[in-house]
Amino acid sequence: MHITKTAYLISSPSYDKCPKPDKPEYAFIGRSNVGKSSLINMICNNSKLAKISVTPGKTQLINHYTIESTATIKSTKKTNWFLVDLPGYGYAKRSQQQRKNWSRMIEDYLRKRQNLLNIFVLIDARHEPQQIDFDFINDVGEWQLPFVIVFTKADKEKPGAIERNVQLFFDKMRESWQFLPRYFVSSIITKQGKEEVLDFIEDSNKAFAQQPN
Repeated sequence: MHITKTAYLISSPSYDKCPKPDKPEYAFIGRSNVGKSSLINMICNNSKLAKISVTPGKTQLINHYTIESTATIKSTKKTNWFLVDLPGYGYAKRSQQQRKNWSRMIEDYLRKRQNLLNIFVLIDARHEPQQIDFDFINDVGEWQLPFVIVFTKADKEKPGAIERNVQLFFDKMRESWQFLPRYFVSSIITKQGKEEVLDFIEDSNKAFAQQPN
């Protein structure tokens, strides 16, 4: 996939305020400070698309971006789709009521957004498995929603440590999951995982286009 144009569209306080669901859509979510905005910017070749903050929990709304792409750099046929930046879970320094409001907003969006094709769940590859990540993934499983996992910040640790943490994560998932999701390992420094994520989205866009109206 080749990204030809990106733009911020709107920030919505609830799923029913989101743009018309007429394009394929992909949501990105993870624990606060997982590197979500940086990953989005790396994937889209736009360092200023999603705002990056050193303060965890900065993203508070459902943020839509419009993306225009072609299958290859030489292709002329353009595809338009939505990329969504969601608030992180495990919100730092926020009130209990605000955390509940965000959780309700996120759940409503994920379960009711008709054109949402996939959820990219971001996991910090530097750390051993965290229960908060499994809690969210288990919720997504109960809701029967499609998702993949992206392990972030792979450049921040030695390859052996990253591989071990990924293995530990899936060992833990196997305790309660029969089938494991597809996953990618990423780094905004080396661009690792970028092409794999874009290829996945390209394949999903093609499947969406083939669906009957």
